[in-house]
Amino acid sequence: MDREDIEYRQQIVNTYKPDVERLIRYLPWLEEKAGSSVQETFEGSGIKGSSITFPVYDGTLMSFIKEVQRTGLLDRNYPYIYSRHRLRTVKDELRAIEEAGIREMDVLKGILSKYVLGGMTKGRLWTEAVYNRIFLNVVRKMKENLEFWDKPMR
Repeated sequence: MDREDIEYRQQIVNTYKPDVERLIRYLPWLEEKAGSSVQETFEGSGIKGSSITFPVYDGTLMSFIKEVQRTGLLDRNYPYIYSRHRLRTVKDELRAIEEAGIREMDVLKGILSKYVLGGMTKGRLWTEAVYNRIFLNVVRKMKENLEFWDKPMR
């Protein structure tokens, strides 16, 4: 490993670490909720029929989404990551997360962005990301990559 390579990895660690540290506190919750629904449907108090139903999300999920929005981990050009890496299904996304090293942090960022930004208009994406372990695996993998090249995070 040459000096440039080491400097590049250190730069990635310095760029991502503060943001990832803000998200790792959600890991226990994401782990606990994986495979289950974090959304209920609000149907009004007895005014069915003509009333519109809408989803009500778990408070912790909303805190997680807001926290991600306050980081530098959102990339509005995530469709480019998806086409470049041929990500089409949840299975593709989970494989890409699993295989991502420190040099593929942009892929992790892209997958996170799809679900967080996409969820702003299609709320089901947030619940799918929890159910399918997308949020859990992305945050866990980012943490793992950073800890491999730096010291463990709290």
